[in-house]
Amino acid sequence: MVVYTLIFMPSGVIMNHDADLTGMEQPLADLAFLARALSDENRLRILLRIGTDRLSVTQIAEDLGLSQPLVSHHLKELKRALLVDVERRGPFIHYGISRPEVLDVLRAIGNLARRLIASRTSF
Repeated sequence: MVVYTLIFMPSGVIMNHDADLTGMEQPLADLAFLARALSDENRLRILLRIGTDRLSVTQIAEDLGLSQPLVSHHLKELKRALLVDVERRGPFIHYGISRPEVLDVLRAIGNLARRLIASRTSF
């Protein structure tokens, strides 16, 4: 069985095709948890929107044309997945990306999706 390991470097993503499977059960469970958090288009839009700015729920909702309850729900799930962190500024709560690598991962997955879709011949 071939396993692909993504290694994120400043110059881009390196794929290691011969990763060892020993002890991979927990990392795979963690990856599945993260993949579920990223499996919603609105969550991806939110992550991209807060990738460079810390914003309130109201600001995110207005910028993306989503309802505040929907944005709050998605932010709760993204926070639970450790992709988003919270900063309190007086009475306001602002959300931002927890780590800059999150955007690198989104770019890598987006590039992979484009390549896969471009090369498909049927469904």
